[in-house]
Amino acid sequence: MDGSTAYLEDEAGSPGTALSRRRFLGAVTVAGACAAGTALTGCDTASGGDPDAPAGPSEASRPGDFGWRIRSKGPPEAVLGCTDKVSVLPGEDFGLYVCTTAPGFRVSAYRVGWYGGAQARLVRRSETMDGRVQAASYLISATRTVRADWERTVEVRTDGWPEGAYLLRLDADNGHQRYVPLIVRSATARGKSLLIHAPATWQAYNLWGGHSLYEGDDGSYGTRALAVSFARPYDSDGAEKFLVYERAVVVLAERLGIPLAYTTGVDIHRDPAVLRGAVSAVTLGHDEYWTPQQRQSMTRARDAGTNLAFLGANTCFRRIRFEDGDRTVVCYKTDHRHDPLYPRHGALVTTDFRQAPEPDPESSLTGVLYEGYPVNAPYVVHNAGHWLFAGTGVKRGDFFAHLVGVEYDRVTPGSLPDAPIEIVAHSPLVCNGRRSHSDSAYYTVPSGAGVFASGTMRWVEGLMAGTGENGRNHGMDARTGAFVTRTTENLLRAFAEGPAAKTRPAPRDNVREVYGST
Repeated sequence: MDGSTAYLEDEAGSPGTALSRRRFLGAVTVAGACAAGTALTGCDTASGGDPDAPAGPSEASRPGDFGWRIRSKGPPEAVLGCTDKVSVLPGEDFGLYVCTTAPGFRVSAYRVGWYGGAQARLVRRSETMDGRVQAASYLISATRTVRADWERTVEVRTDGWPEGAYLLRLDADNGHQRYVPLIVRSATARGKSLLIHAPATWQAYNLWGGHSLYEGDDGSYGTRALAVSFARPYDSDGAEKFLVYERAVVVLAERLGIPLAYTTGVDIHRDPAVLRGAVSAVTLGHDEYWTPQQRQSMTRARDAGTNLAFLGANTCFRRIRFEDGDRTVVCYKTDHRHDPLYPRHGALVTTDFRQAPEPDPESSLTGVLYEGYPVNAPYVVHNAGHWLFAGTGVKRGDFFAHLVGVEYDRVTPGSLPDAPIEIVAHSPLVCNGRRSHSDSAYYTVPSGAGVFASGTMRWVEGLMAGTGENGRNHGMDARTGAFVTRTTENLLRAFAEGPAAKTRPAPRDNVREVYGST
């Protein structure tokens, strides 16, 4: 860029705020030979700005943009990106790192929400920036960790970006696109329902560069990474785990209009203060990888009166730690004896929470225990009169095909929370030849907090069933979508009112009734 002024474009795509060259250079840092076209700098007064200025329109009332979806991924090398932070507070900067074979690209920042059904709003769009092919990734052999230590393309300011979940869409001149996810997190959730995004789990499954925590470049478990880095793009479209397991809850919660706050598991690990005073904390469809510190903070929040909702399965299953300034996720799993912390620091050794050393099954918090994969089974209602199912019209024994999968949890006698727990759905299944059940369950604690676990990883996908969103959703139909949506609405509204035990009937301890003698 050779002019003295950089122009931003506003949501409508027209020239927005002009920045002097000095201010522009303060907002954007260009790395190496990659020239920047503009900063994605916000200029709204929706957050921050002059406190005496007239209030602008509410975020929920702003127009959405139906054009946020990717039209063409193209080949893997067409355009890729990552950030140097999983989240920022409003107004904070972050670095964006882009690699593309195209001569140029633009960045569009979309905030996910309801927006009258559009499901996203264009908050800012950059001018065209020069593209470049970045250096190849490299492998840290000791832990088989893939890193892409690229040169920073642009430093992005988030002035005026409201809190929420964002998709940064990279639009390359070659016609191909990728997402880069980012959470603009809340400093506090006091009086609000806190949505907790799961970038540690996104990264655990990320195969970009050939290694995830599940497999290596030869496809085998034995060559998997023992640690994975955020210093690389995500595979597929760049935001697959967010789109499948998280986005639909954000959209629904914003449509309901309940007060919301946003954070990530990484941030709760780093600074649990965001949980103080939250009316509820909601983990989304796949939140498997937790640190002991995150788990301890969530337990304390429950015991202080914060309702907890676990909308997936396999939640809080893997015990991890962060290294490299929280930029690396470490989990040795079955190789935990090779973890440098073994055996002297047993509670921090990275394996499954339920495994030695110092086992602590996740059910003491979630109420349910992860049991198996893969499964595809109907969801069967057990207590149709429960307040969670109000307005759904269900009867005992009603079922919803394919809603249980691909992983599931159940209430496990002998591994229960220290509280009466009610099984509200009890779904027979067969997993790897073994007969069992998936359970949706609800319990409360003396603080008044209620805890709900769906028991199936497809719950969030069920919100999209029959809508055309997210493909076929495993064959789930519109009837299933309506049931999951109404049940989730009941849950979110109840939990937004404060400790659920004070406003909703107490759970009926029915584990013996369902499973026999414990």
